[in-house]
Amino acid sequence: MKRMILLSLLLPIAACGKQDRDAAKQPGVVTNILDQAVPDARPADAPANGIAPMEPSPTVDTPPPPAAPDGLIPAAFQGRWVGEQEKCGDRAAPLELKVAPDSLIFHESVGTVKAVRAESDGRVAVDAAFTGEGQSWTRTLQMRPSADGQALTITNDGTAVVRKRC
Repeated sequence: MKRMILLSLLLPIAACGKQDRDAAKQPGVVTNILDQAVPDARPADAPANGIAPMEPSPTVDTPPPPAAPDGLIPAAFQGRWVGEQEKCGDRAAPLELKVAPDSLIFHESVGTVKAVRAESDGRVAVDAAFTGEGQSWTRTLQMRPSADGQALTITNDGTAVVRKRC
């Protein structure tokens, strides 16, 4: 009985070898359907992780990234800022502000930039829609960096607050 099982397992292997020999004797016989379906395919290079793909990677056209919105905050204003007397490592600092190209992230509110206008003396006016503590509002902030870029003065409704760069 064990011999029968062993022979039944070896028979398909022996048949595969015979098929390859028969194909070599008969031109035009395709033993691998992929050879006929994709005649110009070449094996892919083995990736660094040692896993070889079975099929070539398809070419997929990807759409270009969306265009950046007009009115981004200039790079000189971007970064993390805190009050002059606060420590840079204190994430709970009341005057903490992160300025990104398209947002102003304060301690308890976030402003999405709607427009940025250059003004005199290197200042910019930033129109933003804010949300925080369950409320929404719009505001125009005047921002002016110091000459060395290490301080940022923000004027909101006539009140100016100076922050230092972290």
